[in-house]
Amino acid sequence: QVQLYESGGGLVQAGGSLRLSCDASGSIASLYRLGWYRQAPGNQRELVAQVSSDGSTNYADPVKGRFTISRGNVKNTLLQMNSLKPADTAVYYCNLHMLGLDYWGKGTLVTVSS
Repeated sequence: QVQLYESGGGLVQAGGSLRLSCDASGSIASLYRLGWYRQAPGNQRELVAQVSSDGSTNYADPVKGRFTISRGNVKNTLLQMNSLKPADTAVYYCNLHMLGLDYWGKGTLVTVSS
């Protein structure tokens, strides 16, 4: 059974930084994609960034140049968020996609004050 645990959310002023961490438990396939999504109140969940098992990355346009996703190890991913804006306020969810299935964490709240 795969489970994902996010940490690192909190309250920060605009222009500040936060680092989110996601740890996975259970068996991970050799081919997988770890990512971060976010959902603001009243909005749909949207992709923030992804990193694949081959190291390739993908970013949503609003966060390019400000956020960096990385793999700590096969069961961990980090999201470094710099130059945060109030529009980045959302619940951030860790996602693992492997073998055609999606696994989700419970989310961590990021609040950026103006």
